[in-house]
Amino acid sequence: MVNILLVDDESYVTESLALTIPWQELRIDKVHRAESVDAALELLQQHEIELVVTDIRMPDRDGLELLSELAQHWPGVRSLVLTGHSDFEYAQKAIRLNASDYILKPVDDDQFMTSVSKAVEAIEQEWGKLDKYNRLAYRRQSELELLRDGLLSDMLLGRELGGRELLERLDSYEILLKPERQTRMVYMSTGSSLRGMEESEARLLEYALGNIAVELLGEHDPVWFGRTPHSGLILLWQNGDQPDAENRERLQALTTSAETYLKIQLTLYVSEPFLFPTELATTYRHVLRSAQHPVAASSSRIQWLQQDDGIQERPAMIKYMEPLYKPPTLIHLLESGQWNGTRDKVLSVLDSLESLPLTHEHLYEVYLAVSNALVYMSHHHGHMLGESDAGSLDPFAAQHITGSLDRLRSWCMNVLGRLEVQQNNTTTEPSRSRIVKQVQEIVSESLGQDVSVKSIADRVYLHPVYLSKIYKTETGEGLGDYIIRIRMEKALYMLKHTNRKIYEITAELGYQNPQYFSKLFKKHYGMTPNEFRDS
Repeated sequence: MVNILLVDDESYVTESLALTIPWQELRIDKVHRAESVDAALELLQQHEIELVVTDIRMPDRDGLELLSELAQHWPGVRSLVLTGHSDFEYAQKAIRLNASDYILKPVDDDQFMTSVSKAVEAIEQEWGKLDKYNRLAYRRQSELELLRDGLLSDMLLGRELGGRELLERLDSYEILLKPERQTRMVYMSTGSSLRGMEESEARLLEYALGNIAVELLGEHDPVWFGRTPHSGLILLWQNGDQPDAENRERLQALTTSAETYLKIQLTLYVSEPFLFPTELATTYRHVLRSAQHPVAASSSRIQWLQQDDGIQERPAMIKYMEPLYKPPTLIHLLESGQWNGTRDKVLSVLDSLESLPLTHEHLYEVYLAVSNALVYMSHHHGHMLGESDAGSLDPFAAQHITGSLDRLRSWCMNVLGRLEVQQNNTTTEPSRSRIVKQVQEIVSESLGQDVSVKSIADRVYLHPVYLSKIYKTETGEGLGDYIIRIRMEKALYMLKHTNRKIYEITAELGYQNPQYFSKLFKKHYGMTPNEFRDS
């Protein structure tokens, strides 16, 4: 319903219209009256008014001045003008001031109702467009939040995107962080503040907390707030060269605001600066370890973490943990449905730890590697973890699991077995999905050989073009792009963790020409292998 304002210095005109017109039929809710421009402006300030009908000729200030005020201060208000035959020039000026129509005096009720009805219809159409726009904007914002959280989860779990792809996704998702910049990770622990709440209420409070965090920390610096794969909350903060004293004040303001306005007892775990995105996944694991470590317990609401917090790795421990992160990774094995290979990798690491003096934190490192891979797979393939398993993937609820090597081994095998059974039961898997799995297994086994689209197509007895179409449809990624991605991920690992020459890595990955390999690597990561190793 629309509210209308009738303006005429001859009060009997507005009084007659107010009493005789069937306003409800015209979808008019309230009728306001004024005898001057000043009185009309006062009513406009006091009430929600969508339509103004004004006389042109009035003493002191005329209707054209009122239209000018409307255009300047109430551009959304529609207007109609009352004018005589001799004032047609005024009517033309009124139209130029955005009046929707003019009505000749003396006023004919039918003409008046027709003009008002058209104006009301136009207003309602604008409302409909605005509502549609708002709904589209809300939907787009919701989709952006899902996309941002998905990208954040991928990167926290170890997915390394090529330089060009990362830049494109950061831009399209409206994330302001810049690659190759020093960044801090702020992990937000709400403790018991949200326990026992309905899911919707907890999510609303988390949303409000994110808004407060972005407002306080993102006023001058790029930030990215989101949910972590383990249902936590983090904020990535590129705070440049701001002094620690100022950083502490802003973080303190965040904890105070959370308690004052949201009644949330917030504890912040703040990492040392790291290089985004190269060191993101490593920093995330470090922050999780440090946050759940008993040493991290403190009355302070802000925990500034040091690089040596958490696990103190000995050379022997690094050696035994290394297979967890060596290609093919757990994520790749699960992604391609290689369940036996996944179990073998996990068991080989756990078995190798039997002879070492272990601490809770060492077992937690294995737990994190396995749980990260499981969460990644569930996000990307629609697998739902069982209620008990999902609960155990909360890193702060995993104390019992990581209490001993036997418990950890039992949990790993149990959750992997459940997921495998669930996957097998959800489908008699469509032939296309089986083909994709087969292709991924071939790529994993044959990186150092002739692993081209054609050679893979020959092994699965399909035409290369048809195979490429199936793979793209099922995964959203081109088969050729997938082969290159897996090779580049292995190259990245070898550059980080071995001293092999570039030409040796080139040959091991099946490339004949080091220059061609270097070109591919630079296209994927934004720098040459030599530049990456020197960085």
